Amino acid sequence: MGIVREAGTLVVVVPARMTAKQERELIPGFVSRFLEHEAGRRPPAADAALTARAEALFARYLVEPGQPTPALSVSWSSRQRQRWGSCTTATGEIRVSDRLQSMPDWVADYVLVHELAHLLERTHSARFHELVARYPEAERAKGFLEGWTSAQGLPDLAY
Repeated sequence: MGIVREAGTLVVVVPARMTAKQERELIPGFVSRFLEHEAGRRPPAADAALTARAEALFARYLVEPGQPTPALSVSWSSRQRQRWGSCTTATGEIRVSDRLQSMPDWVADYVLVHELAHLLERTHSARFHELVARYPEAERAKGFLEGWTSAQGLPDLAY
């Protein structure tokens, strides 16, 4: 058996010889273990590692032909209480809420991609949203953050 995530959906591949009964018995546990493992991955704790992560995300999802990678400085912030992250476009300084440290890495990566996209498009324009949508887990991560915020009884937080 194998499992992958494609566009936010889990796809389980089973051998042709597996019976329907075996599938019903084995797949739920298999999916559960996959999700537990996936949730166990956390974003880097150190600011230097977080900056390196942001640079890699920029190169993978946002870089455009002939475009230089901007100088970045990314840090965790305990002062980010009304938003998940912020970006100072003039300096390339990005601050992300330290609450993201306890969340899966793909959620923190989404917030980083969102803030990195501001280096290319300052406003939340259609182009901005197109840039953020290049991150394949964008919709899933937004849903995760909305659910987390709702479960905490907090008002919607900004990015």
